[in-house]
Amino acid sequence: MTLYTRFTQHLHTALDALEASDALPAALDRSALTVEPPRDPAHGDLATNAAMVLAKPAGINPRVLAEAIKAELEKVGEVTGVEIAGPGFLNLRLAPSAWISELHAIADLGADYGRSDLGKGVTVNIEYVSANPTGPMHMGHCRGAVVGDALATLLEYSGHKVIREYYINDAGGQVDVLARSVHWRYCEALGKVSGDVPEGLYPGDYLVPLAQNLAKDLGDDVVDAPEAEWLGMFRVAAVAEMMSLIRSDLALLGIHHDVFSSEAELQAAGKPEAAEAVLRARGLIYDGVLEAPKGKLIEDWEPVELPLFRSTAFGDDQDRPIRKSDGSWTYFGADLAYHYQKAQSADQLIDIWGADHSGTVKRIKAAVAALTQDRPEGPARFDVRLVQMVKLMRGGEPLKMSKRSGNFVTLAEVVHEVGKDAVRFTMLTRKADAQMEFDFEKVVEASKDNPVFYVQYAHARIHSIMRKADAEGLSASADHLSLLGEEEQALVAMAAQFPRIVESAALSREPHRVAFYLGDLAAAFHAFFNLGNDRPDKRIVMTHDEQTSSARLFLVQNIGQVIANGLALMAVEAATQM
Repeated sequence: MTLYTRFTQHLHTALDALEASDALPAALDRSALTVEPPRDPAHGDLATNAAMVLAKPAGINPRVLAEAIKAELEKVGEVTGVEIAGPGFLNLRLAPSAWISELHAIADLGADYGRSDLGKGVTVNIEYVSANPTGPMHMGHCRGAVVGDALATLLEYSGHKVIREYYINDAGGQVDVLARSVHWRYCEALGKVSGDVPEGLYPGDYLVPLAQNLAKDLGDDVVDAPEAEWLGMFRVAAVAEMMSLIRSDLALLGIHHDVFSSEAELQAAGKPEAAEAVLRARGLIYDGVLEAPKGKLIEDWEPVELPLFRSTAFGDDQDRPIRKSDGSWTYFGADLAYHYQKAQSADQLIDIWGADHSGTVKRIKAAVAALTQDRPEGPARFDVRLVQMVKLMRGGEPLKMSKRSGNFVTLAEVVHEVGKDAVRFTMLTRKADAQMEFDFEKVVEASKDNPVFYVQYAHARIHSIMRKADAEGLSASADHLSLLGEEEQALVAMAAQFPRIVESAALSREPHRVAFYLGDLAAAFHAFFNLGNDRPDKRIVMTHDEQTSSARLFLVQNIGQVIANGLALMAVEAATQM
């Protein structure tokens, strides 16, 4: 059992004792209680809001309740003092034995330190990337891919069952443009056309291999044929080739999806009609006329009766059409059906979208709430995480685009230049909805200003220390942990936060919290290591004091374990030498 879990139990035991003595009413809601580090380390080792949260429903003055809780917590053997701060917050000071116990917990749990059953087996469908299948992955897709994949791993580590899904947008007009682009390249391969790719088609050279293969297979059979004869065939071939390319690009980042759902197949299977029928049966779709566009009236605008979803009943600012005037599905109608399909096999849904899709969040949230409102536990939890674009730089200057790929920098180009670890870690060093710059020179810089280097170097430095100790005939041991002083205990205190950081990151759907934490832990370790530069008695490897050295080696070995666990959540290598 880890430290924060243990002290949360101590807190509940204290409250149970107060209930048993009638000093506190029974059955109060304790869900908002927290046990966390105090904002100012000088105030103690742990803090709880218990008295502040429970005072009002209990009808007790917060400080009076705080005094009663304080008296119970002072009975805990690992507590050396409890102080009441402000109107009723409680700060706890812990005995060294608490930190020694935590070091043992890290050593015993190893790679599972931080793992939990928070999710209780709840199935979460997380859809991420879902780039249009019109070309290779580029850096515009990268950040969402990394955020989604790291979040999926984080949720699994926290006890959820996760479905990683990619939605193939293969039913829209952009796929027809792709097919026409491949046909032009096919004609080019046969020598029937030459020169620049016509405006409006995709210009990238990545279409050439597919076109050449089609030229070998088909000859010139469809060079001059009407578009209706070849468009469907070229569309299927092009989407299949592009998805193969996309899978390969994602694999460079260590990203693999469980499910690939096709929009074209979804529509062919009648899923939009099924979703419409469900919502009509619930009175949530009606045939009506949209309001005229706001502002200057469009000359050819005419009121048309369309099937409208009552999204205003779920917080949207207007009802939304699910079909166009020609009977085809709107983007919203197709997306509504897709989310209905996902909800059939998942308890919760998460979408990772580019920030340019922010305008559609309300309507899709409304649709999911409407489609899942009949569940016994209530509508499915549905989160949308918006991801800002990444500005590519080189040495502080904006990066020029790649001519080979058609006015964008491919994901493959970036990974091949700087490596998977630099890409993945860097993408998690900012909140997903915050602007980001990715400088090719800075992300490979061997300095403390480069977060991925700084964290990986901490892990590599620990392994270097262990190798040096081994060469000196020293080894890590838990036999003399009582020799660890305040500096060592402070490092354990930082490591002890890892399980709660993982839990908070999973609850908030924010994997960047793990990256932030790893940066702090690495900084704390480097600072601890550097103490020995000026003070020989603070060095880790000391042949003249084997007992202290063995205890410090046990400490740093387990700090390395925590760093490795955090990096694993991000699919970043825990380097052993650099």
